[in-house]
Amino acid sequence: MSDRESLRAALARRVLVADGAMGTMLQGFDPSLEDFEGYEGCNEVLNATRPDVVAGVHDAYLSAGADCVETNTFGANWAALGEYEIAERIEELSLAGARIARERADHWSERTGRQRFVLGSMGPGTKLPSLGHVTFGVLRDGYRRNAEGLIAGGADGLIVETCQDLLQAKAAVLGAKDAIAAAGRDVVLVVQVTIETNGAMLLGSEIGAALGVIEPLGADVIGLNCATGPAEMGEHLRYLARHCKVSLSCMPNAGLPELTSDGARYPLGPDELAAAQVGFVEQFGVGLVGGCCGTTPEHISAVAQAVAERQAKTRRVVTVPGAASLYAHVPFSQDASYLAIGERTNANGSKVFREAMLAG
Repeated sequence: MSDRESLRAALARRVLVADGAMGTMLQGFDPSLEDFEGYEGCNEVLNATRPDVVAGVHDAYLSAGADCVETNTFGANWAALGEYEIAERIEELSLAGARIARERADHWSERTGRQRFVLGSMGPGTKLPSLGHVTFGVLRDGYRRNAEGLIAGGADGLIVETCQDLLQAKAAVLGAKDAIAAAGRDVVLVVQVTIETNGAMLLGSEIGAALGVIEPLGADVIGLNCATGPAEMGEHLRYLARHCKVSLSCMPNAGLPELTSDGARYPLGPDELAAAQVGFVEQFGVGLVGGCCGTTPEHISAVAQAVAERQAKTRRVVTVPGAASLYAHVPFSQDASYLAIGERTNANGSKVFREAMLAG
């Protein structure tokens, strides 16, 4: 296409549709152990060995009407590739994944006359810094390499997704922003947290804490993905719609998984997902919609048809100044008493504190 619209401009103008599940689609091609170079289950290796398979997944979603496709790089980070002892391939596999998605997106842009975009997928990995699994600096630097490869491969945006630990999310965002700054390109940054059925992230963070940590870091879009279906996301999206100053995204699973003799089954059909996403667009002003686990090209086709040409809704946002811990957002509001911010200490439970206290 001669007049190429930027992802940022498109998000401001209309509701965009992202793709659905990647892993299950790849499995449908039945890749061999040789395709994985012996690293069984490491989908990112397929970017190097079977670009045709990865391209086939992108084509299925682009044909279904997706405006954006995510790169096959969910695990192209220090922690996930480190499990296979190939962390040195972060940038290589990120670059390869972005190039495949870019080529297919450009092909469908030319074919249909509608601009398609590439979102560089940056997953949570397997190590949580808040639990001491890895230092913040190591994680941040690994994400920077991930983002550098994605940007060099032509990604229009980076999507830090399925965040379970706010410190991990912060490391990914800072690594991504370093890479964006170094590239000198306008790359949109999307950050999505995962809220479990108990109403909090894996480590206990509620949605207010997530917003309080992520928004000041400079994300362009903030939202939810994975863990649950759309029904369980409604109240968290309501909070974001009320308090988040940037654009919103939502990529739910196809319902809560049901265990069957054949494995996990996702019960939500295409029409049901589409109806839920239309509700989120109309009620909460969500501007980027798609699917996660259990969603297929059929789901994305239904969503794309349902939200076609809808304009991005302007929300009336109420800002609540405050601070966030790992768990909760605390507004800077005072009653008759004073507001104390500190850490509880115990002379019986901490020898270091007891000695410091005795020493004055």
